[in-house]
Amino acid sequence: MAQEKELVIERVINAPRALVWKTFTEAEHLRHWWGPVGFTLDVLKLDVRPGGMFHYAMRAGNGSAMFGRFDYIEIQAPEKIVFTNSFSDANANHVRAPFSGEWPLKILNTWTFEEKNNKTTLFLRGKPFEATDAEIRRFVQEFPGMNKGFGGTFDQLDKYLLTLNP
Repeated sequence: MAQEKELVIERVINAPRALVWKTFTEAEHLRHWWGPVGFTLDVLKLDVRPGGMFHYAMRAGNGSAMFGRFDYIEIQAPEKIVFTNSFSDANANHVRAPFSGEWPLKILNTWTFEEKNNKTTLFLRGKPFEATDAEIRRFVQEFPGMNKGFGGTFDQLDKYLLTLNP
């Protein structure tokens, strides 16, 4: 039952794990691909270590901004990142999602990176963290949208990696 409440995505990335790891953990790379299609990313803070934070602003074409943050729990370079993510305000305070009061305040993510034949398989697992039953139901309802959103984000990563690893 718990597994049904967990978003699971597997993505093969056509680049070696060391390079993929850098694109997930270095600001100069993240700003080129992280976030929804059509948005730009401002990295406001990036401290990739247990207890560290990634605070960012995603800007739409009209200039409006949405803020988010990752709170890193575990880092095993270049194999694993465990963190919670949430929407935030400009000062990195946790806030509710702008689209739903029933969206979980935090999502617990475990991302693992496995290399084979100079390609990296990313395994993304996400589930509500300290959430109510209503928040869990809302999270599960959004699986199709999250799959589409992550698909677009990872398509941007693929394009960006071509500029680094032609």
